Order: sequence, then structure tokens, then C-alpha cells
Amino acid sequence: MTNEKPTTAGPKHQPLVSVIMNCYNGERYLREAIDSVLAQTYQRWEIILWDNQSTDRSADIFKSYTDARLQYRYAPTHTLLYEARNYAIEKANGEFIAFLDVDDWWRPEKLEKQILLFDDPAVGFVCSNYWIVNEVRGNKNQFRNKAIPSGWVLKDLLMDYPVGMLTLVLRRAAFDALPGGFNLRFHIIGDIDLVVRLAMKWKMASCQKLLAYYRLHGENEGQKQKTRQVAEYKIWVNELEKIPKIKNLPEYKKVVNELTYMRGQLCIKRNRKGEAMRHLSDLPWGKYKLKLTLLIIHAYL
Repeated sequence: MTNEKPTTAGPKHQPLVSVIMNCYNGERYLREAIDSVLAQTYQRWEIILWDNQSTDRSADIFKSYTDARLQYRYAPTHTLLYEARNYAIEKANGEFIAFLDVDDWWRPEKLEKQILLFDDPAVGFVCSNYWIVNEVRGNKNQFRNKAIPSGWVLKDLLMDYPVGMLTLVLRRAAFDALPGGFNLRFHIIGDIDLVVRLAMKWKMASCQKLLAYYRLHGENEGQKQKTRQVAEYKIWVNELEKIPKIKNLPEYKKVVNELTYMRGQLCIKRNRKGEAMRHLSDLPWGKYKLKLTLLIIHAYL
């Protein structure tokens, strides 16, 4: 008998990864996303495409692929994004869950490098660095220029959130242990809420390599729906306040200040100078107060 670990080279030694691909009128980029999964060096995966009642050619494009690992599911009703993610995960068979929206894509080695990080049974989720491809400006930049933390990262997540949804891989057991999975009320920030809740129970492992591409094209939900984003962030911050383990952390104060800054930013966008000034006065001296001051000066002087 030897202590040698089995190789992960053969499919029988590879756990199944369910790739959750939520789609609503995603025909423009869908094929590139699918092809990037097909090109993975790690081949033990399935795609669950949850079609949130698209009215374009998304279904035809997906069904044009003959690979049996691609599974199409049509939503009985149109829902918010993170409720749709929960429904898609219900159809998943994998020991691990990865996420790829139809306007993003992966590098071929993405899954191979990340699944290796689950050797530690205390690791419940992993992430990596990634490229931000700005199609509006015509440039490409890496998301993070400093190391992504690993281990027990709750404080790190609150202080400087480093997890891109397109790089997130979850241990299915960790997801199933969370009551309700993704918060059904969220359409924009459901990933942040989920990851912070995971970090209270599980370790995170990170890969510093740039393993995916996030496309900025002007129609991203977070860009289009700033009002909803701020409203959801307010709900989230209020819920964090009810958790003593988080409320008593100095890093929680930073989250509160970030919300105040976001609300001030939104007031400027709506040309509500008085409200923006009130949010400015609520901020302690620091980067958010300075940033909001500069925005107010630029907007109103």
C-alpha cells in the first residue's frame, strides 16, 4: 500500500462540476461563453443553462450544440437573477458549482486550476483574478493588482471585496448548508451576500492567475440599475447589522460608509445636491468622504 494520491488526469477521478449559466436574451455572446467551457482542460463538467424566458435566439443557439453535457432548462416564470440561479442549481448534479454568465468567458485552464484548490476539506469556495474587457472604451485591465486573500477571509471580504462571480466555484455541500441558497430578493448583489455568508463557515482558496474575462458592454445589470443596486446594498447592510459576528467587526463600519457613499453618488446622479451633502456630512474622514467631496465639487461647482 502506498500513500500516493490518485491522479486527477482521468475522468473517473474527477468530480463533476456543474456550470450554472443564467441567460436572458443573451444571443450576442452566448456562443463564446459555451465554447470557453467546451475548451476546458478539465472535462468533467455539465452546463445547466437556465433560460429566463428569453425572446431572442438564445435557445436555438444553445440547442445547436450536440454535446450531451449541455442541459437546457426553460424557466416557467421570469424571475430576478438570483432566484433564477437557485432554480438552476436545483437541476445541477455536480459536487462543485461554477458560474458563467452568457456575456463572460473562461480561459481553458480555469476549472483545472481551481478544482485542485478543494483538497482542503475546510475550503468551501474558491475564486481567481480575471480580466475586465471594456468594449465601450476598447481596453482590457486585470481586476486586481494585489493578491487575493485565502483562508478565513470574512474580514477581507468586508474590507475589500475580491470575488468575481465568473470565477467563483462552490462546494455543493457548502451551498446546500446555507438556508435558502441565494437571497431571492437580490438581482444585483446576490453573489456578495452569498460569499460573505459562506465565509462565516468555510475557508476560501484563491488562484492569483487571471482565469476569466468579464465583459463590460454598457448593458451589464450592475451598470444599468444603479438605483436597484443601492437599494439592495442597503437591505444587505441592515441584515449584516443583525449578525453579532459581523456587526462588531471594525470592517463592518467600512461597509456602512461604502453604502453612505453610494447613496451620495446616486443623489448626485439625480441632481439632489442637498441629499448628497447630508450623506457627505454622515461620512467620517477617509477615502469615501474625499471621493464624495470631489464628485460634489465636479457636479455642482
